[in-house]
Amino acid sequence: MGYDEDPLPIKLWFSRRNAVNRVRPARIVDLSKEIAYNHNDPFFMRVKIKHHRHWKARWLVRALGLPFRLFPKEFAGWADDTITHMGVHSTTHVDAPWHYGPKLLDGGKPAAIHEMPLELCFGPGVKFDMRHKANGEEITVDDMESSLKSSGAMLEKGAIALIQTGRDRFQGSREYWKTGTGMSALATEWLIDRGVSVMGIDQWGWDLPFHHQIRKSKATNDATVFWQGHLVGRRKPYWQMEQLRGLDQLPSHGFDIGVFPLRIRNASAAPARVVGYLY
Repeated sequence: MGYDEDPLPIKLWFSRRNAVNRVRPARIVDLSKEIAYNHNDPFFMRVKIKHHRHWKARWLVRALGLPFRLFPKEFAGWADDTITHMGVHSTTHVDAPWHYGPKLLDGGKPAAIHEMPLELCFGPGVKFDMRHKANGEEITVDDMESSLKSSGAMLEKGAIALIQTGRDRFQGSREYWKTGTGMSALATEWLIDRGVSVMGIDQWGWDLPFHHQIRKSKATNDATVFWQGHLVGRRKPYWQMEQLRGLDQLPSHGFDIGVFPLRIRNASAAPARVVGYLY
């Protein structure tokens, strides 16, 4: 609006403001882990961060040419931090189809994380309560249908599905990555076939913990057991969140989810700040 134009009519201004207020969340719930070093994480997943003290920046500024006598009295320098080691799967993150394999089964190239469409990063959330599932026990289609029926929720195209196992209570412990249930291939495909492209879970991984997958594969002599939930993404690409937390703060439905991964070019995944919007 130019300075010589009339301001918005008062009624229109209030109308626009009220429209914004109607969609403003009453509460925003953080569903993400903190990014921090934890000695209990498996060695291949540990995060390391170097924290630089404020005073070091003073020497940088001096090296750039400003004499100390011209430093503002209040200038103590700036804090800075360097992540020296962090895998893209080390904390709450989103897996891209590229993570599941170098090619889709139809020969196409799977998308990397920087190619995730923004329209998939926000949508209505539907929570599936799987806290009753034992460690090492797969989540089945029957489990998913039963949870959906009990909650009264409805799946729609663009919905973001959240699997609540309750295993986020083990975050920070040595048992975290070894504890949990896991989504079967059929349960994963069931979500995709109902229009869900983004889904997540509040345990270390989407599938059963590795030792359960290996044990079951050997016991059944079945080469289709290992990583079965992930591998669905090679024939039906989807985006998957792991290591969520705080799903107990959400109802079964009637909320929105925002999940915006870092835009790391050609990466298989990226850390994400995942939040729930309650109205």
